[in-house]
Amino acid sequence: MKRVLLLGGILAVGGLSLTLSAYQAPAAAPKVIEVEKLKDNLFVLKGGGGNTAVFVGASGITVVDTKNPGWGQPVLDKIKELSNKPVVRIINTHTHGDHVSGNVEFPATVDVVVQENTKANMQRMAPVTGLTPAGAPPQPNIFTVNNGRGMAKRTFKEKMTIGTGADQIDLYYFGRGHTNGDAWVVWPALRVMHAGDIFSGKVAPILDANNGGSGLEIGDSLTKGADTVKNIDTIITGHAVQMTVADLREYAQFNKDFAAFVRAGVQAGKSVDAIAAEYKVPAKYAGYTAAEARVKSNVQVVVNELKK
Repeated sequence: MKRVLLLGGILAVGGLSLTLSAYQAPAAAPKVIEVEKLKDNLFVLKGGGGNTAVFVGASGITVVDTKNPGWGQPVLDKIKELSNKPVVRIINTHTHGDHVSGNVEFPATVDVVVQENTKANMQRMAPVTGLTPAGAPPQPNIFTVNNGRGMAKRTFKEKMTIGTGADQIDLYYFGRGHTNGDAWVVWPALRVMHAGDIFSGKVAPILDANNGGSGLEIGDSLTKGADTVKNIDTIITGHAVQMTVADLREYAQFNKDFAAFVRAGVQAGKSVDAIAAEYKVPAKYAGYTAAEARVKSNVQVVVNELKK
């Protein structure tokens, strides 16, 4: 009898330990989305990846970029707090996982529009240059895993216009930069443009050569964006705060100066490591940042382009 009671006590204590462990296990971090209202019908959702724009049109809602895996539903939940209209369209500015992965959590009926090169990139979901460690195993393609759900349905080459009047959305492609499919999304009536990660903020960009990015062309592509689209007051950046066309022009020159610095280093016979080690953000670009690893990756991308 004593042995039975002892065993029962051990089991009871074990059960209590398991119960306590369950209570003490760290809960998954809540997916918090911060809403910033730009206009009565245009919002920026921050957190969980790239900046998401939500445009409430007369016939439904357009969403620009859908964040990291697992953030699609939180985006949808937040949208319901803003409007009871249905989401009819997703526009992805480019292929990266922190901008497209939430697509798969949206209804399959939602239209998905991208620049034509971005659709090809979404079909491959190649590793991002400068972010994926060498030798890292390939990650599953989120669209393949989800049987094609969230994949682009419509594409444009250089320009597309959706809707008219107050609901008009203009899509542009101005050339290679962050990738080879960077879409610029413009609401003419609101004087607002979403630039995605070709203008992610005042930082050294990710030059994703694996997805067609270019360190030699990004400066010109940014300038073309500033010159072509008129009457813009506000630019939604890929990851930072809203900026202006003057900021965009400055960022274009920042990237042109970087390419020129690398070119001069190559002409002087310097190695990638030496060029990267010598680079410092010029004083005229106060407030800009350039992480060491990002600089080295970008130097390598530009050097590779100069060899072609």
